[in-house]
Amino acid sequence: MIRNPIDVANRVSPGLSALIESRLNEADTDQPITLASVRALLVGLLPPAFTETENLHHFDVNESLLDELDALIEEFGETALAIDFVQDIASEPLSRVIEAVMYDENRRTPPTLGVVKEAIFSGLIASLVGDGVLDEDEDDALLAEIDTLIARYGEEALAENFLRYE
Repeated sequence: MIRNPIDVANRVSPGLSALIESRLNEADTDQPITLASVRALLVGLLPPAFTETENLHHFDVNESLLDELDALIEEFGETALAIDFVQDIASEPLSRVIEAVMYDENRRTPPTLGVVKEAIFSGLIASLVGDGVLDEDEDDALLAEIDTLIARYGEEALAENFLRYE
């Protein structure tokens, strides 16, 4: 299977991206997860009456996940790798941590994910909580989140590429 040469993840809604990512995380197979297998999972989750009603009346103003997935399958094919369609952006709290590292006046080069992890271990989170930038309860999942990004992209990936802009 060939990976898509363009960044298709930016064309996927956050809801569908989360569904695909959960399928990837739960997969217990050696076979690559494709859009077709994600569609099969989604159809299996929906009650038959819902899918039949939606196909007949389509009264949902917003595009459903199934419609969005069908459009992606039509454009990229059933065998497209699902991982290409996962949006990888940092949570809002991790984005604040990344920005704090980016705007550090002593920094000469753009920070990588590894540098952000080092800053977390060096007490940056406590400092940001003290400054009111982060809430105390937001710091719990930051280390796990940065570890997940590092596992997927490596320590040398530029941290600013994962910033959430909302």
